[in-house]
Amino acid sequence: MEYSSIAQRKQDQLWERIPQEWRLAQDKIPPGMHSPAESVTNVQYDRVNVMDIPRSCGLLSPKEIEITERWDITACSPTSSRIGRPPPPHRLPNWPSSGLPVSVKDSFNIRGVDSTVGIAALALHPSEKDAPLVSLLQSLGAIIIAKTNVPQTMGALDSANHVFGRTLNPRNRQLTAGGSTGGEGALLALRGSMIGFGTDIGGSIRVPAMCNGLYGFKPSQGRVPYGGQTDGQPVAKGRISIQAVAGPIAHSVVDINAVMTHLIPRAQWFGEDCIPGAWPSPLSSFGRKSRPITIGVLPSDGIVEPLPPISKVLNEVAAALRRTPGVNVVQLPVPKALPKCQALAGRLMGVDGGIKMLDLVESTGETLIPWLKGRTKRGRPLLLSQLAELQATRGDVELELRRELWMYGSTGHEQTVDAIIHPVAPHPVPELDRYNAVGYTSSFVLLDYPAGTVPVRNFGRDDLENGKEMEARVIGSWDKANRELWNEKTVDRTVYLDSPLSVQVITPKQHDYELYQAMELIDRAIKTDRSKL
Repeated sequence: MEYSSIAQRKQDQLWERIPQEWRLAQDKIPPGMHSPAESVTNVQYDRVNVMDIPRSCGLLSPKEIEITERWDITACSPTSSRIGRPPPPHRLPNWPSSGLPVSVKDSFNIRGVDSTVGIAALALHPSEKDAPLVSLLQSLGAIIIAKTNVPQTMGALDSANHVFGRTLNPRNRQLTAGGSTGGEGALLALRGSMIGFGTDIGGSIRVPAMCNGLYGFKPSQGRVPYGGQTDGQPVAKGRISIQAVAGPIAHSVVDINAVMTHLIPRAQWFGEDCIPGAWPSPLSSFGRKSRPITIGVLPSDGIVEPLPPISKVLNEVAAALRRTPGVNVVQLPVPKALPKCQALAGRLMGVDGGIKMLDLVESTGETLIPWLKGRTKRGRPLLLSQLAELQATRGDVELELRRELWMYGSTGHEQTVDAIIHPVAPHPVPELDRYNAVGYTSSFVLLDYPAGTVPVRNFGRDDLENGKEMEARVIGSWDKANRELWNEKTVDRTVYLDSPLSVQVITPKQHDYELYQAMELIDRAIKTDRSKL
C-alpha cells in the first residue's frame, strides 16, 4: 500500500478507539494534526502556548487538575486512566502498586499494538509480545496508558512522521518538542502521564526533556531493559556498534528516584541486556568523602561554541553551586579527545549504511521528513576490519577522557571530579526542524556515561541581547550552522522567549545513583538560588 493510505487507515483506527466523551473539541486541536502529511511539511504554526488547555478544556474537574499538576508518583497511583490525563484515584497506594499511569515511546513493543517508529511500512502490524521494560513496569502494577510519537526512523531531533504527523511543543508551537522521544516530552509537559520512558542513542531522552522543561535520565548500559523494541535496524546492531539505552523522563528528580528504586534491582530478571544493580547504590561515595563534592564545569564540546544564553545559564548554575555549602566547583578545559567523540558516534551509528531502514521507508513511497532531508542517505556497510578499528579508537578515547575529566588535577589515580555540568545543546530550544548539534549528547552515549537533564529557568528578555552578535571566531561548519540560530538576520530571537533553559549533568560510567544524587543537589541549588531573588 502507498504510505498515505496506510496513514489514513491508522489515523481512523486510533480515532475510533477514543471514546466520544474524551475527545477534544475541534477548535482545541492544532491545524493539520489530522492530516499527517500536511502537518509535517505545509503548516505554519503560530506562537501559542497551549499548556493551559488541560485546565480550560472542560474535561477535567478541579480535583483532577490538582492531582495531575501537584502530585508526584510516590503519592498518587490512580487505578484507571482517561486519554490525556489520569483521573482521580479510587485509592492511593504508594508506588509500586496498582494503577500508576505510565507512557512509553512508540518503539517499545506492547502485545496487540503497533510499533511503527514513524514508518508507514511498520504500521498495522501489532506486536506479538511485550518488551521486557513493559513487562517489568506491569509487574510493579503500572498501567501503560499510551505510546507516544517519534520522528520517522527515530533518527531525528524533531518528532514528525507521515503516519501520525508532527508533535508540537505545548509551550510554543513554533519550537520543536525534540526527538526522538518528542511525543513523550510533549505528553509529560501537559501532565498527560505521571512518568514516561524513552530511549537515547544521540540524546533522545535528554533533548525532549530540555525542549519541554522536564527532567531526563539517560542511564548507563545494562541498568534499564532496552530489548524488545522495534527500531527498523538490523537485529542486535547495538551489540556491535553503539548501544542505545532506555530511561525515564519525569516531572521531578523525586519521581526519577522513585521509579529507579524499583526498576534497578529487578532489571536483571527481565532484560537479557541488564546487569545486577542496587538503588541506592551501596558503593556510592557521593557526599561521604573527606573532601567537598566537586562539580566540574565543561563549557563546550570543542566543536560548537554555545550561544550566549546557553553559556549564561551554565554560569548561573555554577555560581549557585559555589554558594552551596560543601560543594567545590572547578572549570574544566575542553579535553583534546572530546571533539573526536561526535564523529566516532556518528560512524558507529551508521555501520550498516542505513540500508534496511531506507528500504522500509521507500517500500511505501515515503519521502523523508524535513529534518532528515540532506542528513540521511544510503551508505556502504563497514567491513569488519573498519569496525574493529573504530572500536579500538573508541577505547583509546574512553581511557583518555577518563583521565582528563574525572581525574582532573590529580597526581595519582584517584577520582577528583564527582559530576560535570555541561550544556544539553549549544542553542536554546530551536524552531521546528532547526535542531543543530547532537554532539553535546551523543558523545556521552559513546562513552557510556550516565547523563541527565535538569531545567533551570525560562528564557527571558534579558537573554535576547538585541543588537549584539557573537564575535568569537567560527570554529567550523557545525559552529557556523549553530550561529544561524542566533544571528538576527536569520532568526527572530523573540521566538525563544519563555522557552525552558536547562543544563546537562554527567557522572562516570556506571555511577548512575551518583547521577541521581548530583541532579538532586544541582536542582536544589538552583531552586534555593531562585528563591532568594
